[in-house]
Amino acid sequence: MKSATPPNGHMPQHPAPDREFSMRFTSTPRGARLARRLVSHRLNDWGHPYTTSVNETLTLITAEVTANAVRHGHVPGRDFRVRLTLAEGTFRIEVTDTRTEKQPSPTPSIPDPLSESGRGLHLVAALADDWGVSPRQAAPGKTVWAELRVRQQGHPHTQRVAPDPTEVDLLLATASRLRDDLGSQPADASHGGPRP
Repeated sequence: MKSATPPNGHMPQHPAPDREFSMRFTSTPRGARLARRLVSHRLNDWGHPYTTSVNETLTLITAEVTANAVRHGHVPGRDFRVRLTLAEGTFRIEVTDTRTEKQPSPTPSIPDPLSESGRGLHLVAALADDWGVSPRQAAPGKTVWAELRVRQQGHPHTQRVAPDPTEVDLLLATASRLRDDLGSQPADASHGGPRP
């Protein structure tokens, strides 16, 4: 993680967003797919077309964090919430679930190259300018957030150091596997249930 959560456990105050999208989704693979698609559509509506670096990067971050919310933050009958904001040239994606006891590590361990999981937060850390985990305010749960700063032209502000080829292969394999996993899940017929 590039910056630590403040000692009081609260997320730092941010400027009022210029744009905002927020929605609850069922804590299922179908809900995670829908969240990813709606974030991509919203970015397109906000002037960052589907094939731009900003749209592809934030969509991939959203896919990773929502997949984690479904796999590790799922509480039966509870939804997860996605919030996307743009303020002062910084996009912020937040995914809030209601599970308190399963907190992602601020420094995720290096995944086993043969493992089919464990790369999501490495991918988020590699793509985002900043990310972290904060407790959910006034209720059980947590919020995993990531930020991406952009210039007027829609390209990321920072020049990231290119990962070595094995890391690139690992990231591409993870992204491909995530798309395959989320795409092959059967549709979930449950739409109701208590909300967080």
